[in-house]
Amino acid sequence: MMENVIWIAVALMVISSILPKRQTIRNLIGGLGWGFFSIHWTYQPIHYLGINDYVNVVLTLTVAAFCLMLAHSMVKGYFKDYQNTELTIGSTVNVTSMATSATAIGALFYFPFAQMPTLNTWIISEVTNQVMWMLNLLNYPALRESWDMISLNGYRVKIILACTAIESIALFTGLIISVNAPTKRLATAFLVSVPVIYGLNLIRDVFVIIAYGEQWFGANSFDIAHHIIAKAGSGIALFFIAYAVLKILPELLELIDGLWQLITERLHNVVQKVTGNH
Repeated sequence: MMENVIWIAVALMVISSILPKRQTIRNLIGGLGWGFFSIHWTYQPIHYLGINDYVNVVLTLTVAAFCLMLAHSMVKGYFKDYQNTELTIGSTVNVTSMATSATAIGALFYFPFAQMPTLNTWIISEVTNQVMWMLNLLNYPALRESWDMISLNGYRVKIILACTAIESIALFTGLIISVNAPTKRLATAFLVSVPVIYGLNLIRDVFVIIAYGEQWFGANSFDIAHHIIAKAGSGIALFFIAYAVLKILPELLELIDGLWQLITERLHNVVQKVTGNH
């Protein structure tokens, strides 16, 4: 059932993105897409609660709330005057339209790997192959126990979809392609983000396996290596990659600024309603 929800959301966002901007029906379609997307993210905390990952519980609920806010904005823009209910950046770029296009592209790139078993198995298997190659290159006696399992000194690590960096790759791909900019700058932004993210992710996987297999941090080696060091390193790396992409594509700042204004405006309205101030 939930698999159908995400595909409905993606389909609606794609339709909204390809319709001419002058057709206000695209706001209704896009808003419905964001609404279904919020349902998808609202369901995700169930999984993370089961594995005691409370950080991702908070993150997924935050994303769900953000999707619901965009859904409300676009549907409201359909029923009322377009110019008065949509936040427009400059004279041509609308933040909800750009966000919808970026999300549609990113989702089309990511969800086939997440939902289709053949593609899921393929990408995990390929990453496992490349991690094994790097471990052998570094002369670590790692063993390939199955298509998605690597062991080192008897300590086994299972490679899952999150270990492929496909989420970050899809995010940057969607953002870059959604920008209206010269092809040369788009290509440069792609090269400094997607291949770099993929390469750094392989290094991250190798580090976790070695740290766990060699017990660098004692009994908590996996947790410290994966949940603390690797996550912190990934966050820092993504920050610098995002900075480089923004330098190449300053148009993305319009999207960020527009979303920030939209969020603060909606939060301000909520606070006013709760406190009774008008």
